Amino acid sequence: MARSQPSLRVIFTKPLFALGQVLATPGALELLETHELTALPFVLRHVSGDWGDICAEDRQSNAEALQYGYRLMSVYVISKAERVWIITEADRSSTTLLLPEEY
Repeated sequence: MARSQPSLRVIFTKPLFALGQVLATPGALELLETHELTALPFVLRHVSGDWGDICAEDRQSNAEALQYGYRLMSVYVISKAERVWIITEADRSSTTLLLPEEY
């Protein structure tokens, strides 16, 4: 029996940018499935500007990306040693969930 999603508080009003086509690599899907998670809460966090576990420099890059139309990136901790990245392309044609080693 699948356990429920961990309690995530996502306040979602209006997306900050277009996601385009949302894609996921096999590795990202396997990681989420292994931990009985779905992509949706992470995608909602990403599109609402909750960039997850990124450094101050990457947060500044995302702020500039919102203003000037550059690539956006979020990093979410799945377990102590595992993370999933979400990248939205500069042209906003697609958003991809992937593992760091798949980049």
